[in-house]
Amino acid sequence: MQQSYLLDIANWQNGSGVKGIPSICSAHPLVIEASMLHAMKQDAYLLVEATCNQVNQDGGYTGMTPADFRAFAEEIAEKVGFPIERLILGGDHLGPNPWKHLTADEAMAKACVMIEAFALAGFTKLHLDTSMGCAGEPVALPDALTAERAARLAAVAEAALKGSDGVKPVYIVGTEVPIPGGAMEELDELEVTKPEAARETIAVHAKAFEAAGVSDAFSRVVGAVVQPGVEYGNENVIPYAPEKAKALSATLSDMPGMVFEAHSTDYQTREMLRQLVLDGFAILKVGPGLTFALREAFYGLDQIAEFLFPGKRSETLIATVERVLTADPKNWDKYYHGSEAEKHIQRHFSYSDRIRYYWPQPEIDAAVKALFDLMDNVEIPETLVSQYLTGAYASVRDGKVRRFARDLALGAVDRVLEDYFEACRA
Repeated sequence: MQQSYLLDIANWQNGSGVKGIPSICSAHPLVIEASMLHAMKQDAYLLVEATCNQVNQDGGYTGMTPADFRAFAEEIAEKVGFPIERLILGGDHLGPNPWKHLTADEAMAKACVMIEAFALAGFTKLHLDTSMGCAGEPVALPDALTAERAARLAAVAEAALKGSDGVKPVYIVGTEVPIPGGAMEELDELEVTKPEAARETIAVHAKAFEAAGVSDAFSRVVGAVVQPGVEYGNENVIPYAPEKAKALSATLSDMPGMVFEAHSTDYQTREMLRQLVLDGFAILKVGPGLTFALREAFYGLDQIAEFLFPGKRSETLIATVERVLTADPKNWDKYYHGSEAEKHIQRHFSYSDRIRYYWPQPEIDAAVKALFDLMDNVEIPETLVSQYLTGAYASVRDGKVRRFARDLALGAVDRVLEDYFEACRA
């Protein structure tokens, strides 16, 4: 089998060029398109990941299986001319989380089916996350049991690929707080993973992989998910504080071939992202930050369309979103708190960006299409860009982004991507 581009990621710090890689965690086609266009500009590899809740054998909230997601990503790649051989697909938080309401045996059986589907679909970066308790179990499990279940999943993936001449997957182990999907409360400060906990995570997984007969798979464990002290709530962002993560970062010297994977790096500044990479957090996950930027562009275009073409639509995009989200609150009501007025703000403008779960919803999807149809071939006056899409104004004035709706939406995502790709060049 071929070797993964990520297999020697721990050695990148010692060479010239890239020191880390952004992990694009989104199923929105415009986000993936913008990511591919940006990676092409830099002649870079692109890592796109799908979470267990988003994509699984039952369809997840996107309605896609792993094979469907691969076809979806490759279709976008073909459209924009992105070389398929530079596309790395990853599976995130692969484990029993979508089925944790079931017994452990039932949930793990489903998780085994899921990871086999990811492996067979050609996902070559697999994050094993079995840390959550299932029905009748405590919320958090002992490290040894977590590692034992992770090794079981690795064994399933390895067996599925036996005899294949494709790329051998690399694995990420460990988890972080909060759970997949984002924080469920406001956060003031986060406890950085203790160095001894990071070492223990690797040690117990090495032992469990050996016991499961998949030591070769452990040789392809290239990283661990830890908490460097970054997160965001609905209205605030906790910035990276390098001094607090110094001891954690130093443990990488005891873990040859390993890097750390940082989740929830959304909304960190470029300098903070760069410092994370230099401190060994070489895989930077970003998802809601990208769709937050895309939503800003959609809402700005919505206002421009209403100014230029008043009354041409029966309902604005923001009105459609509000109507659908209030009628179907299951993807946001556990996460948003406070008065009705506060929840109204959070539904649309929370950093957690729970709207991302609703873009595929038929009414909202139709409203976005109606907006773009109305603005098709309309060259937007740059003064309206200044008023409603302020973040794009400099790029428009410099001639880097054209004054058309689609270009402006892609450009909004691209500005966030620029921070990540530049940070990973360190």
